[in-house]
Amino acid sequence: MKEIKAIIQPKRLERIRDAFRNLPGFPGMTILKVQGCSGHQGLERHNSLRAELTEFSDKVRLEIVTPDEHVTEIVKLIHQHAYSGKQGDGLLWVTEVGEVHRLSLPPN
Repeated sequence: MKEIKAIIQPKRLERIRDAFRNLPGFPGMTILKVQGCSGHQGLERHNSLRAELTEFSDKVRLEIVTPDEHVTEIVKLIHQHAYSGKQGDGLLWVTEVGEVHRLSLPPN
């Protein structure tokens, strides 16, 4: 099992969700509203500490736990539908999952 996480532009969420609707065996996803900023090449200067601490943009974080055989296709769909070629498109990563337990099933 793997966990796929992605930070994307909010306006890209609907495209990604629609692509997943056509993906057989799609396991579902969790969506979180987040804020963040990307790394910048040059030194940024702010007029005040307040401006420096509040200069974040709205993003959406996707979280998907899926069997290994679906990872490549899910990652491809996210990248394809989140990509605009501009800075700030987001970030995507995949991590190993040790165990998954469905809480809707009785405990062992």
